Amino acid sequence: MNWEWTREISPVWLALAATLFTWGVTALGAAMVFFFKELNKRLLNTMLGFAAGVMIAASYWSLLAPAIEMSRARGGPPWLPALVGFLAGGAFLLAIDKVLPHLHMGLDSGHAEGIKTSWQRSTLLILAITLHNIPEGLAVGVAFGSLADGWTPGALGGAVALAFGIGLQNFPEGAAVSVPLRREGFSRARAFWYGQLSGMVEPLAGVAGVALVVLVKPLLPYALAFAAGAMIFVVVEELIPEAQRGDETDFSTIGAMLGFAAMMFLDVALG
Repeated sequence: MNWEWTREISPVWLALAATLFTWGVTALGAAMVFFFKELNKRLLNTMLGFAAGVMIAASYWSLLAPAIEMSRARGGPPWLPALVGFLAGGAFLLAIDKVLPHLHMGLDSGHAEGIKTSWQRSTLLILAITLHNIPEGLAVGVAFGSLADGWTPGALGGAVALAFGIGLQNFPEGAAVSVPLRREGFSRARAFWYGQLSGMVEPLAGVAGVALVVLVKPLLPYALAFAAGAMIFVVVEELIPEAQRGDETDFSTIGAMLGFAAMMFLDVALG
């Protein structure tokens, strides 16, 4: 695919467009509340597994591998930015996880995490999805920010592949917010509104990520690895446990394999 027309466009605008797309797919998933009041457990586990597979593949193919190659090209220890950034990204999400009140799907309010609060269960569910949309938006922003280090068709294709992959796995996330809210007694319109709202953080995080690496280019390998660490934290902390809850675990495993394969294909084919 010919990407030459994007050469003259600022990476900030490209990142904004990409994260608006991922937000839009979240809204599309949230719109499932207009058609369903319940999600089949097998389908939900498969979709959550798919999301986990996409994020695992994206963390390596779109983020860690480019970070290592950039460090090698710059003459420094190729492992250092990847290691430091990856652990810092996980630590950052851990800190937010300990502070921000939120509730994972399928659990009662007594299992809410973060600072103790009297917020309603529905609010805590929304915050849980919002929390793990932060590294997704950040990852897309940083990937487009890498274009400021030198535009190449491969770099742009990799960033587009990442945005498309994140968008794919945002569909089940939108549904995973809006449908439970419908069960909580929300109207369909209100459940949809809050479901899509959980994805609004992605454009904000995306623009912040791209702006940071455009302004401070030496941070780029660290930022790529940081986004990877944050995404892996979300996968291990939230997506895999939620996908493995219940008796339909084979479907979540199959979904994870398909998600990984889809993201790997996108990154290699486009990047």
